[in-house]
Amino acid sequence: MVRPPRAGYKAGLAQENFPVIKARPFDFPYDGRLDAARTAVLAIDLQVDFLSHDGYFARKGYDPGPLNAVIGPVKRLTDAARDAGCLVIWTRQGYRADLADASDYDHWRARRAGIDMKRGDPGSLLRGSPGYQIVPELVPAAGDVIVDKTANGAFYQTDLELVLRARGITHLLFSGCTTDVCVHTTLREAVDRKYQCLLVQDACASADAYAHEAALHMVTAEDGVFGVLARLDDVVRGLGALKQAAG
Repeated sequence: MVRPPRAGYKAGLAQENFPVIKARPFDFPYDGRLDAARTAVLAIDLQVDFLSHDGYFARKGYDPGPLNAVIGPVKRLTDAARDAGCLVIWTRQGYRADLADASDYDHWRARRAGIDMKRGDPGSLLRGSPGYQIVPELVPAAGDVIVDKTANGAFYQTDLELVLRARGITHLLFSGCTTDVCVHTTLREAVDRKYQCLLVQDACASADAYAHEAALHMVTAEDGVFGVLARLDDVVRGLGALKQAAG
């Protein structure tokens, strides 16, 4: 989607058209100027230990099927983003291999799901383990950035913001899992840091359908208090227009 320039833009830009992404409660970005150099896609925690049928969610009694269902959409999103010249950032959540950052409570919660982290059971999310890696269907490409985190939010105790500032990124498109926990926590952290945020509603998922829908709804509350929601088709269309506008 390409929007004609609005009144009020500088005279030197008056003849330009600016791609936007159809979204709700308003199109993204709010000022109608989508810029690949300032836009990044975040693909949150699409790791083997979360998506596998013997991993964390499965052992907690959830069906990981909805999480696996977004593998294709996330691949489509990240491919379109790279093609348009946007940065792609992947996050991975887990503990140090020596478990020095795992509290007694962390161990207790894991044991309730039958996971012995000291033994390195599937679902332990230990750095360097096979389960910690991003699922093989979504191998990061050359030029992508990987951010390792220890908490639900990708900004907490990581260098994510340093990377974004160094690259001049101001606009973020969110995908991954889970919608209600790590995706939403990172989204809220980003909003508090004044990034413009869009959540791709069909490229994120939760193992809890009710929590997923509630998390989507909260984005649009108060006329977009946490940014905007968009469908993958509309995001890909907007990114395609961005590439076309760049020539």
